Order: sequence, then structure tokens, then C-alpha cells
Amino acid sequence: MIDKAKGLANEAAGKAKRAIGEATNRPDITADGDRQEAKGDLQKAKGDVKGAINRI
Repeated sequence: MIDKAKGLANEAAGKAKRAIGEATNRPDITADGDRQEAKGDLQKAKGDVKGAINRI
């Protein structure tokens, strides 16, 4: 559960950073947002796997 929550938070923060980077024409901030969003996706997947294992 914690991994999924962290993943959602990182995904949201990454999307916000990407939007700010695109709005201000800052590719470095856009790339940072993309990385953070990808990190969030991985954390959510990790939480899904842990949840599936616990249900077995």
C-alpha cells in the first residue's frame, strides 16, 4: 500500500514538473518531471506486485 501511495505522489509531482517545464520552455525541468513520473510508475507496479503476493 505504501509503495502505491508513494508512486501516485511521484507520478503527480512528475506530471506537474513536466507541465511547468513545457510552459517555461525548460527541457531540463521537463526531463526531470518525466523521470519522476517514471519512478512513480515503477513504485506503483512494485506495490501491485507486493499486493498480489500477499493475496496468495
